[in-house]
Amino acid sequence: MSLQPFVELYRYYLTPIAPFTWFGLGVSTLDVAAAFRLCYVLKQIRENLRAEHLKQNEKAAPVEERSFVRDVATTLTVVYGGEAVAGPLLGVPPSFMVSGVSPALYTAVQAIVDRIPLPAMSFITEFPLSFLDGFNRAMLLCQFVPPAVVANASPVIAASPWTLLLTSLIITNGGFFITNLLSFLHPTPLALTTPAELQPYGWTTTDLWSAPLVTGLYALLTHAQPFWGELHGVLGGVLGGGEKVEPMDSESARVVCALLLAGMFATRTVKNFGYAWKSGVAEKIKTQ
Repeated sequence: MSLQPFVELYRYYLTPIAPFTWFGLGVSTLDVAAAFRLCYVLKQIRENLRAEHLKQNEKAAPVEERSFVRDVATTLTVVYGGEAVAGPLLGVPPSFMVSGVSPALYTAVQAIVDRIPLPAMSFITEFPLSFLDGFNRAMLLCQFVPPAVVANASPVIAASPWTLLLTSLIITNGGFFITNLLSFLHPTPLALTTPAELQPYGWTTTDLWSAPLVTGLYALLTHAQPFWGELHGVLGGVLGGGEKVEPMDSESARVVCALLLAGMFATRTVKNFGYAWKSGVAEKIKTQ
């Protein structure tokens, strides 16, 4: 299968768009789509948690009136929480300390999402969005995380495959970890609680393990560090390749990772919503 159509699609969606270009801002279609997607997911999670809380008995903690500031703080924590943790460890400033364009974009999108009705999560909405999630996540895991490590001023950090995988794990999942730890998404006042990742079988969460896996795959395909180039050569020899293994160009490798992630997220959607959707279709057929 040729990857070129997907490479061109990526290029198109990464091209800065108006009206942002009018002000010299490099905001692309993918940036806007990612912001709307995240704010939509967080709003649905908040509404679901509120509905579950109201079903509890009278001893449940009182519901706190939602504020726009809390919702924005939640969104920005999810987006930048992991980066805020990993940045000082790598000796680089987090992106939100360098530019306010992205935080302003998420704040504006949050204001819009809070004021428009959105459909509840279902197979019909989540399955097509799984592919958007794959391409969005690939940008983070392939274009944002590796340069922060391989271009690091410290030669030890720049050449360490462990640092690369650990950075991917922290940046991708750190924001949600902090958000869940502080109960930002719950309708009650902020309180410490056990994040889902630390609960039984929390390690099986797709977002958790897919981050280092996909970043590792990208590094392997592109030879981002000497270790990955050597590993690629060893694997090529084991699989019968006699010639020297050449690295893949970054755009093609990013597409491979995006398609893999899209497949993972689509599988998760089928697992979480497929049975309910199938049952609903069967019920409609019976009533016709």
